[in-house]
Amino acid sequence: MLNVALACCILTFSFTGSFAQQETQDTSSYESQRQKVNELLVQRSARFGQFDESLKQRTGIFGLKTKKDMQASIDILKQIVLTDNDIFRETKLLLDYKDFEKSQIVEQASEFDGRINGYIKTISKLQREQEQRRQEIQSLQNTNRIYSGLLILALFGFVIAVVLFAIQRQKLTKV
Repeated sequence: MLNVALACCILTFSFTGSFAQQETQDTSSYESQRQKVNELLVQRSARFGQFDESLKQRTGIFGLKTKKDMQASIDILKQIVLTDNDIFRETKLLLDYKDFEKSQIVEQASEFDGRINGYIKTISKLQREQEQRRQEIQSLQNTNRIYSGLLILALFGFVIAVVLFAIQRQKLTKV
């Protein structure tokens, strides 16, 4: 029973180590992707600040916007839209990582459930066998007690027979 428990512990630790290593690798990929998305969000925020500044610029006569000012604002808006597209693409990759991690976790959970169920079945089988052995031992001990009792009873009967025989012999020798 101790050997089975030891084997279960060794198997569990070996599988847990490989799972932890894979989880670390997946987590680092996810983190690098998340970092990309955060950088793109910072870029978008900076470009939006530039756009806000370009709206305030009025380099024309009498403080009006010139065609160049408006084109600069439009160019910044184009950059914001391109950055938004990059953010959407990178966010989709990030979600794909999450979905992949989720599917891996589900697969590993079902695999671990299968192993655990196998271990439970093995342990239950060993416990039933152990209970059978205990009952056999109890039965053999009861049989041993019966035989010991019969032996003692036979010895007691033999001693009584010897004593009776000795007493009868003494009576016969006195007569």
